[in-house]
Amino acid sequence: MATRGPRSEKVRRIFNQFDANGDGALNREEMASLVVAVNPRVKFSDEQISAILDEVFKTYSDFIDGEEKGLTYEGLLRTYDDGAGDVDRDYDALGLELNFDDKAPPHVSEASSSSIVDERMAVETQKKQRTAAWAVSPNHGIVFDDTWKIVDDLEILVKRLKVKQAKGGKFKGENFDAYSDAGWSRELGPSAEISEKRVVWEESGHDFAVFLKELVGLRDRADGARSREEAFDGHMAIGRVLYEHQLFKEALVSFNRACELQPVDVRPHFRAGNCLYALERYKEAKEEFLLAIESAEAGGNQWAYLLPQMYVNLGIALEGEGMVLSACEYYREAAILCPTHFRALKLLGSALFGVGEYRAAVKALEEAIFMKPDYADAHCDLASALHAVGEDERAIEVFQKAIDLKPGHVDAFYNLGGLYMDLGRFQRASEMYTRVLAVWPNHWRAQLNKAVSLLGAGETEEAKRALKEALKMTNRVELHDAISHLKQLQKKKTKPNGGAPGESPFVIVEPSKFRTVGEKTTVRQELNYALQIRALQRITRLSRCNVELLKKEMSENEVPVSYSGRGDPEKSIRKPSLEEILHRLLSFLKPETFQGAVKAINERILSVLDESGSGRVDLGMFFAILAPICGGPPERRKRIAFDALLWRPLDGDGANVKKADATLYIKLLRAVYVPSQGVSELLEIHGDSDTSMVSFSEFLVMFDDPDWGFGIMPTLVKLETGDRNRHGNTVCSVCCYPIIGSRFKEVKSHFSLCNQCYSEGKVPSTFKQEEYKFKEYGNEAEAMKDKCMCFNLQSRNEK
Repeated sequence: MATRGPRSEKVRRIFNQFDANGDGALNREEMASLVVAVNPRVKFSDEQISAILDEVFKTYSDFIDGEEKGLTYEGLLRTYDDGAGDVDRDYDALGLELNFDDKAPPHVSEASSSSIVDERMAVETQKKQRTAAWAVSPNHGIVFDDTWKIVDDLEILVKRLKVKQAKGGKFKGENFDAYSDAGWSRELGPSAEISEKRVVWEESGHDFAVFLKELVGLRDRADGARSREEAFDGHMAIGRVLYEHQLFKEALVSFNRACELQPVDVRPHFRAGNCLYALERYKEAKEEFLLAIESAEAGGNQWAYLLPQMYVNLGIALEGEGMVLSACEYYREAAILCPTHFRALKLLGSALFGVGEYRAAVKALEEAIFMKPDYADAHCDLASALHAVGEDERAIEVFQKAIDLKPGHVDAFYNLGGLYMDLGRFQRASEMYTRVLAVWPNHWRAQLNKAVSLLGAGETEEAKRALKEALKMTNRVELHDAISHLKQLQKKKTKPNGGAPGESPFVIVEPSKFRTVGEKTTVRQELNYALQIRALQRITRLSRCNVELLKKEMSENEVPVSYSGRGDPEKSIRKPSLEEILHRLLSFLKPETFQGAVKAINERILSVLDESGSGRVDLGMFFAILAPICGGPPERRKRIAFDALLWRPLDGDGANVKKADATLYIKLLRAVYVPSQGVSELLEIHGDSDTSMVSFSEFLVMFDDPDWGFGIMPTLVKLETGDRNRHGNTVCSVCCYPIIGSRFKEVKSHFSLCNQCYSEGKVPSTFKQEEYKFKEYGNEAEAMKDKCMCFNLQSRNEK
């Protein structure tokens, strides 16, 4: 394949540059010189060089030529194929140049009318130049001569199809370097960059149907081989050619046939997994990678060099399903097996960032950049992680480095814009979002954020135009609200006062000056906590997960018993296993939404339950913590929380729980959902030897206690049922947004506040009073009814 020719030649040039004694192998001294030369900005210690070489010579032992020699050319090529280096970067670092004629595929002006037999002669003369690296590899290569004939004929068929489908001499989406040989040379996440590099084949036309018919003929030839091994060789080669040309569906057929011929061979399962991922069939891809890993581990050292890449690809497939905690485990395994695998470290860092483990993410990403200083994506994710841990100035520098390395890096522009927004540097944020839109014009979130940043910078008219552009891209209700908000600002002509952009001048009143009118009006601090819990429900979508599903998990799935640090037996599991349970509970979520849910649960709940950082979680306690914020009647949520506590121990009586366990549960519940209370109270209960038991009715008393229990639950339920209620054209007197949810009206001055402003104690600065009395209205009908009653009272008094 012509596209691989220049790459192989580059590796050959690099190899020859350092094969000083011309013996056809790079010894340790020559390899050390290569490592140093291609990383001129990195200062390696002798120990680091030694560790790198030990790993290379161990991982690629099949490519070591003799005891006294070293790594062969094929071995060096394999290290690049496995992602342990970047050929183009290293080649440029050495200042080498290509000077042969096959730098690009031969130009084809029109569809060939020659037969396959006539064209094969021309193919034979170019075979050495155009052969793909995999075809001559000692582990993945072509073994039988007849397979070469099939490959040559298939290349001709693909070339014919390509010429027929090309428009204006250019094939749509052409880029054969989007995928590497042994897996992927770069991450294949759901990004615009990859989709732009994909080759798009027209599969519905006559030309493609003819191609498929001829392809069946080639497969029949492979099946008609003299032995099972030769048939396997033929189907693997057909699959690899099709994969290289991004004909993934057809490649998958060939790899599946190879799996049937040799079920325990690693290669067809691995390749089938790659195809399935490219087709976005992530669950099936995961299963194929697991089969490949199982075969590799059973096959001894034969496939040891490929194991790190299998772990990486399995992690990527899991991320495709949204299973980021599980992906972390496999990236970590890959990095342990191959410490120089900088992509495994980058993926690990990105995944850790994705689940909120920011410090660990920074460490992994820094290691990836140490190995590959020009890794733009790693710089971008490192900057995001640094921002998350509060190192904003350093984050800005690292974002800029990512942009310097890759001037069109959309994620770097977008995330840097978010950082500037957080710092209140709205003009700079607006510039970043403008640069995102220059690369990706239909990025509605960038357009919306640009509008918000312009509003923060005081450019109201520009913000309004930007909002209208965002509205053209997506008809989301929050954009309608934002436009309504801008209209309110223009009416009032208010100026920011140091609060959020566009708010009316306000003051924050201490809680003691906020009074409530009527029993139904929620206390300010209680509403604040309930809003935080409701926000967690929205992110995790747990309010859409019926609490009965927790009961089903407990009754249908066996959990092995382990022992805690206190020596008590408990049903604890590792976080990746817990993620699988969450995946079942939240099966209705899209992968990216599920990933966000896991991140929120990890940051808010698992961080409290796994305070020691062991990576294990008490599953019964986790279910009990989850139950109050799941969907279903409130009393049923409490019952299943109690049932989860009953399910935990092995020595319970089946009807009551230990008082110590119930008390610990309440403390954990408050630590998770009412965080201002702190977790210091938990220290009081650890090691409690109280063996008295608590019935369900006694548990309810503890749970509903307004001061020491979870008495906030009625307020949470009120939010769940009414936080989408709109109050006509009424807007909040502080934030100027339409009021959605409850409306809090001050009975004396008659101004109205939304849920959020009321919970934060904000009142318009024009209304200065000794105390403020609020009445809560759940919907506009309640407010109108109250208004009518006031009119009736007034009219009676007048009479």
